Amino acid sequence: MDGRGATADPQLQQFIEIESQKQRFQQLVHQMTEVCWEKCMDKPGPKLDSRTEVCFVNCVERFIDTSQFILNRLEQTQKSRGSFSEAMTD
Repeated sequence: MDGRGATADPQLQQFIEIESQKQRFQQLVHQMTEVCWEKCMDKPGPKLDSRTEVCFVNCVERFIDTSQFILNRLEQTQKSRGSFSEAMTD
């Protein structure tokens, strides 16, 4: 081998990243559906009553808000660790 095999094709890397993002999104949707179903659905029927519909809307909104908050907090933590690591190497 000439060493180029160690670095993957950029198109392949991009494809893998996109597929990974799709998988994470599907997992998030599945988790959100499961949590909100357990919280809001008393007894399945042919139609949602208004109370159940409002519960689902609120549940999904809170789930999204919470997920966004956690992602932002993790990003802040990574940035602060990165600046701390850079300061330590100087």
